[in-house]
Amino acid sequence: MRALVALMLATAAAPALAAPDLAMVARITDEGMNRGEVVETAAYLTDRIGPRLTNSPGMRAAERWTQDKFKGWGLSNVRTEGFDFGRGWSIERSSVTMVAPRRMELRNLPVAWTPGTPAGGMTAPVVVAPMSKPRHFAEWAGKLKGKIVAVSFPRPPRDADKPAFQRLDGEEIGKLDTFEQPETAPDTNDGWLKYIQFGQQLDEFLAKEGAVGWVRMSYRDNGLLHGEGYQHRDTPKLPGIELTAEDYRRLARLATQGEVVLSIDSQVKFDDSDPKGYNVLADIAGSDARAGYVMAGAHLDSWVAADGAADNGAGSAVVMEAARILAALKVKPKRTIRFALWSGEEQGLWGSADYIERHLATRPANPDPVKARLSYDFRMDQYPIQKKADYNLMAAYFNIDNGGGKIRGIHAEGNFAAVPTLREWLSPFGSMGADTVVASPTRGTDHQFMAEMGLPAFQFIQDPLDYETTVHHSSVDTFDHLRPEDLRQASVILASLLWEAANSDRPLPAKPLPTKPKNTDPFRYVDPDKKD
Repeated sequence: MRALVALMLATAAAPALAAPDLAMVARITDEGMNRGEVVETAAYLTDRIGPRLTNSPGMRAAERWTQDKFKGWGLSNVRTEGFDFGRGWSIERSSVTMVAPRRMELRNLPVAWTPGTPAGGMTAPVVVAPMSKPRHFAEWAGKLKGKIVAVSFPRPPRDADKPAFQRLDGEEIGKLDTFEQPETAPDTNDGWLKYIQFGQQLDEFLAKEGAVGWVRMSYRDNGLLHGEGYQHRDTPKLPGIELTAEDYRRLARLATQGEVVLSIDSQVKFDDSDPKGYNVLADIAGSDARAGYVMAGAHLDSWVAADGAADNGAGSAVVMEAARILAALKVKPKRTIRFALWSGEEQGLWGSADYIERHLATRPANPDPVKARLSYDFRMDQYPIQKKADYNLMAAYFNIDNGGGKIRGIHAEGNFAAVPTLREWLSPFGSMGADTVVASPTRGTDHQFMAEMGLPAFQFIQDPLDYETTVHHSSVDTFDHLRPEDLRQASVILASLLWEAANSDRPLPAKPLPTKPKNTDPFRYVDPDKKD
């Protein structure tokens, strides 16, 4: 009996969840499904503007065009916020020809932010010299002068171990509902630091040895290229080229039998006219300034291998369409609804990190000057966190950056208190396949630093399609890999959640403000082989 009374008292004390505004859900669904523009928006970003590397001409065009669209739809306070980033870079043309032992055009892509070849290109013999750690340099010292250096180990082809195209079923979504205990150690981010530093060290070594350029192997098979590079602040000395895995393996096999000669003509262009990257922001003004604001965001920048369709033209188009839908309905929310198109995400979440530092919260700088300069990620283990003016005003942030697949639910990002409300807000969308809230967090995109500062920031679960297996960062990330029906569904759900969050009596609960954690394994030894 006492247990029953306790349960009744607890139930009575718990605040009732506000039911979703179903009339507004119906209006949003009608506008998004019957008069939607998300497909046209995605096509313009990808087919017309194309790749949008941070600070490149394509990104500058996207920054201008998206602002014009927001203004045309009637949003207010459309603006950009700039942050220190580095040089702009773009590809004008590139070709690689194997001229010995036989003539053959090789599929290639310049590595981002590497310099081009001299005008007219260069021709030189190849040395296959796999190097992945600084200790490997000694083996090749004195052997690389005048050579094009093939720096990747020619790994053999791998059998596919998962479907090339996938939509999630209930069992797979259920596996995501697993609490992930945090792991804290002094060298948590050292892998990322060493990766960035090794690129710089390799370039310095090759230049010192007199090499004329380098080529690497694509990390995916089937003719896919990627071209990621992270030296946007310290320009490398030598041209760098990525070859398809198949062409690289052929080159490596031939090099075991005799001389291989490549002719490379890589013409790229640097732009130093403005070293700032820019986030694009726009608002639908709320009726109560004291109630704060809610946000939706996606990163507008992409890599250059293709048109940045799934990563993340799709998410950007969905955020823009949510803005268009709500503006078209001429609604007046209680809280301001803010839309953000981030820049510099692909190089380390630079744009969203700047927004956090500018408006939400700050952390002390990392005492290591190298880490402090390379990435905001190296500030995430610095304490205490100091709240800024907007910290308690941000009532919710929704991020979309998992390709072009339909929304299937949302990651709670460890925010237990927000789970019941998120489930309630998603409840109208069971017939669209999106009604699940899961415990597991996601990382590597623009909600991450917000969630790690205790803010109510969330990322959607999406059908993978062929995002991870084929499209992500690759030379086939084009409009053809998007699904119009999925984009419309995602836009309707995002607009609806924004409306609910903007009009809720209470903001979504935040997590506790993080304080410095203890090491989760106080008896841990660091493997000496991993220190290099």
